[in-house]
Amino acid sequence: MRRIAIPAALAFAVALYAAPAAADIKIGFVDLQRALNEVDDGKLAKAQLKKEFDSKQKTLDEKQEELKRMKADYDKQAVVMSDTAKREKQAEFDRKFMEVQNTYMQLQKELSEREREMTRGIFEKMNVIIREMAEAEGFTMVFEKTDSGVIYAPPQFDLTNELVRKYNARHKGSVPSARKANGKKK
Repeated sequence: MRRIAIPAALAFAVALYAAPAAADIKIGFVDLQRALNEVDDGKLAKAQLKKEFDSKQKTLDEKQEELKRMKADYDKQAVVMSDTAKREKQAEFDRKFMEVQNTYMQLQKELSEREREMTRGIFEKMNVIIREMAEAEGFTMVFEKTDSGVIYAPPQFDLTNELVRKYNARHKGSVPSARKANGKKK
């Protein structure tokens, strides 16, 4: 996480050195994560991801319940089973357990990829708007506010609200990935 702060500080230092006078420097910042949560497309994407997560969680819960039933059956029958039968049941339980773990890891991976896919386009659109805002308002640099980046900046340098407003005005409900997943066309 410290890698983000160092390039930002380095860019700031270079800008200060390269600028003829400190008065000519105008710096802003945006909280991209907050903007993602506040723009309409971000809300649509988040709702779609929640729906997909709930569906995948249901699948995982069903597999976990099956595993619990297997374990309960094994515990009840273990007293009357032969050692060979116990080993076979334990091996079957172990296979099912690994299957559930693999399913969990696969679902996590799918959800992460889906989130990246759905938010990538939103962030690309935000970057265009940020660039336009910076050029129009004469900003020398615009930083991303992160937990490890901008520690403090006066609120007047925060461009997040303006970014959200301009994004929503320009891109009304345009999340293509969410629309495709819902079976609607753009």
